Amino acid sequence: MGKTVVRQSRVGMAVAMLMTFFPLPACGSGQGPREGAAAEETRTAGAQAKPLSKADLERATITDTDLGGYEVNRILAAPSASHRTADPAECTPVVQALGGSSGFTATARTGRMISSKQHGPGASMILSSHSAGDAARVIDAFRTAAKRCETFKDIRADFRYGDAELQPDPGYGDESVSLRLTQLAADSEDEEPIRVPFAVVAVRQGTTVAMFYEFNLPAGPRGKDPAVVPEAIIRAQLNKLSKLTVSK
Repeated sequence: MGKTVVRQSRVGMAVAMLMTFFPLPACGSGQGPREGAAAEETRTAGAQAKPLSKADLERATITDTDLGGYEVNRILAAPSASHRTADPAECTPVVQALGGSSGFTATARTGRMISSKQHGPGASMILSSHSAGDAARVIDAFRTAAKRCETFKDIRADFRYGDAELQPDPGYGDESVSLRLTQLAADSEDEEPIRVPFAVVAVRQGTTVAMFYEFNLPAGPRGKDPAVVPEAIIRAQLNKLSKLTVSK
């Protein structure tokens, strides 16, 4: 019984770490040139040329009144690039996305925790404003890592992840990526881990990147089910973002 309580506490600590692991100060983009530069030029040609300001990004973020049945609360989000890393290193963009960030410094970032009033799934969301080129690079880096990485370790949090599986393109915004994976929480590599299902959806709409992520608590009613980010949350946010960018 005591060991189970300790292990469940460790899972709770892991979740708390993921909710608070936002980027440390940095001096520019943390990623090198991405693959498919020619494709990037095509994708970004129609994107809004000017990144949203912090004030505009806040106006474009959903509130309780935009999303019935959910409670929306602010969470911390810094504009600096994330310093979280993975082993192997090529999986770093996935680790960074688990905190709603990337290896690229943003013009502005804002975050929200969105909770269901009916005890259903919710999500944490980070909106990031970038240059057109960097917005496309954020999505490309995450997509490339999601394709390549089935298992990896978050070096700073000291947790392993497995069963990472790129999902079919959900078709949100200008481009989107959906990933499911499992956090493996254990005190040692010899111990049977507690499995925590995670889901991440990244969407680029113009020069804004929206990162949505959600997990299922192992002891909760959906503990063994795949994690999911509710479509209603994603649609509501993208709709509000579209209204602002059209009016500008």
